Formats: sequence, structure tokens, C-alpha cells
Amino acid sequence: MNTFGPTTTNDDSDGPQWRPLDRIQRRVAGVLVEKAKTTPENYPLSLNAITTGSNQKSNRSPQMDLDPSDVEVALEELREMGAVVEIQGDGRVAKYKHRMYDWLGVDKVELAVMAELMLRGEQTVGELRGRAARMEPIADINALRPVLQSLIEKKLVLSLTPEGRGQVVTHGLYQPNEMDKVTARAGEISASESSRPTPAPKVSQDAASTLREELAELRQEIEQLKERVSTLES
Repeated sequence: MNTFGPTTTNDDSDGPQWRPLDRIQRRVAGVLVEKAKTTPENYPLSLNAITTGSNQKSNRSPQMDLDPSDVEVALEELREMGAVVEIQGDGRVAKYKHRMYDWLGVDKVELAVMAELMLRGEQTVGELRGRAARMEPIADINALRPVLQSLIEKKLVLSLTPEGRGQVVTHGLYQPNEMDKVTARAGEISASESSRPTPAPKVSQDAASTLREELAELRQEIEQLKERVSTLES
């Protein structure tokens, strides 16, 4: 029995039909969503474009070195699930579009959040806010929290650490064996953090949290600039 999927069945065409995905399927789906939002003029995507996007150095964790054949298999599997459709592009080159809005049952901002989590895995709420904001406007963490709560209620997002500063979240699309490893790793990190002695604060916790968020945003802006330069040079 799938404990990580939606409560609706695949026979319910009006509701979300998502299920756990493997790491290549998640990467491919994330790339399709990301490129549709950030470079709509180049969307839908060809097999080669999806492969390049899957292997790019910026905005990806872990780094991958996929062959077009790997990506093609993942696309076919996603197509069979109803998450991706193949269309005929210019010059009869096959191109692909995602159906993740319907497949996941999410809105525009929720899909931006899910794409970032699929492309990078677990991350802090502050990091996620800065990264997802490149696809859809998210003013600050306070604006992100109701979005996360909605996704948590849909079982699409899981909180790996207690709510508050430094909270870590991830998507719920892992396969069961992967989910066990992710939650175990999060538990080890949480235990390690709680066992450390609390140092004398040199700045307030709120100020430190703000600085971390600003640093995450600056890093994200740098990555976006690198990606734009790479696109211009290609």
C-alpha cells in the first residue's frame, strides 16, 4: 500500500494522481517545471534540452551525469503516469510538456516549491523561499509558510525538523526506501544539533536568521546570473 501518495486513486481523473518517483523521474519532472517557468520561450523541451537541464551544475543537488537514454526512459515512465505529454515540435522533433499542476493537484506557487524540492531535495525554509522565488513571487518566509502548510496537508511536503528557525523540509515524492534514509538522516542531524552546547550569542537570533536568509538569497542570485551567462554563451 502506498502511504506517500494522494488519497485519490488513479481512476479519479478529476483529482491528483501522483505517486512516488525515482530520482531520475524527479529530476526530469523538476526540469520541465523549472524551464516552463523561467524560460517559457524555449518550452516545450526536446530530449536533448531536458538532458542538458538535468545535468546542469547550477540549481541541482546532487549533480547528475545522465545519458539521453536515461532521460528518455524517465520521460516514457512519466508519460505513462500522466505527468508528462509528448507533442510534435518544429521539424518533427518530439518535445515534452509537464502536467504537474493536475498530476499533483497544486497551484502556481505550490508547483514552484515542489520543483525546487525535486531539483535539490531537503533544504531549509529560508533557502527554499529564495530559490523558489525565481519561478514565482514569494515575498518572504511568512508568505511561504501557508504554501508549505497546504503542501503538507496534501502529503506532498514533509517537515524533517521542528517548525521555527532553520526548519528543514523536503518533498513527499521519495520512494519508500529513499524516504527511510532521508528521515533517518534528518533525525541524526537534529540529534547532533541538540547535543551541541549553546554558545553565548554575539547577535540576536532574529538578526542571525535574517543574515542567513539574505545570504541564501544572494547565493541564489549568483546562481541565476551564472545560468543566464551559460545560456547566452551556448
